[in-house]
Amino acid sequence: MPENGSWDYTLYIPNDARAVTVCRRTLRLILTLHGLIGLVDTAELLATELVSNAVRHTKGPAALRVRRTAQGVVWIGAWDTDPGPPPAPRPLGQIVEREDGRGLGLVRACADHWGWQPSARFGDRGKYVWCELVAA
Repeated sequence: MPENGSWDYTLYIPNDARAVTVCRRTLRLILTLHGLIGLVDTAELLATELVSNAVRHTKGPAALRVRRTAQGVVWIGAWDTDPGPPPAPRPLGQIVEREDGRGLGLVRACADHWGWQPSARFGDRGKYVWCELVAA
């Protein structure tokens, strides 16, 4: 049953490539249980890219945050311990044949909005890279 209220989940993960799968499956469960099955495939893709970058490019812990606003926006963010900005996403047409470097290009192409902000967790400085999907 679809809901109109807001909610917020955070999953703290170690710096381990297996955590990407844990995040993807947890996100699927959260969205399904909240009646947002139509967003699952896109949200999984976006979360996978964000969390993969957090795990691959930093040495510390990371986190996946998923929340829905009362206005129907689903916000997906990955926190990591690197306080520097992420590299600017390249257009998908320039990177379609590459095996790496496509993540933020996919996020930019598939999300309604995306961005990043400095943030601290676990006593460490870091950043959140986030994206939004509008839940119709």
